[in-house]
Amino acid sequence: MSQPAAPKGAAKSLSSTYVHLRDDKSAADVEVTPTFWQELGSGERPGLDAGRLLMQLDSTEDWPTWEMHPAGDEVVFLVAGTVEFVLEVDGQEQCVTLKAPGDFVRVPRGVWHTARISSHCSLVFVTPGEGTLNRPR
Repeated sequence: MSQPAAPKGAAKSLSSTYVHLRDDKSAADVEVTPTFWQELGSGERPGLDAGRLLMQLDSTEDWPTWEMHPAGDEVVFLVAGTVEFVLEVDGQEQCVTLKAPGDFVRVPRGVWHTARISSHCSLVFVTPGEGTLNRPR
């Protein structure tokens, strides 16, 4: 049995091209547009409902919104910097600080969360994008 051909071309960045980790164990590139999250939250990208999205985000400022993922848990890994995740659990805020590369937080399904950024940070997310909700901070 022959192996599939390796992809050709330049390397891609998780900050501009997310990876859709499909339930059938395949993966596909997803180009990020300025309206990506709005489209995902409004159901305009149903092909991304199943599986998880793998993405990277650099931040220098606190997140302006809270977000919540009703379709499953989200895992966030710290690559560089320091960040404090604020989770709203039973009406109370719980804080988890990521300060060393490789530190991570698991945000349970349905838990509202935001991030406080103390300096430039880089994060990698594995998230169920389906139905992602946002509200003002």
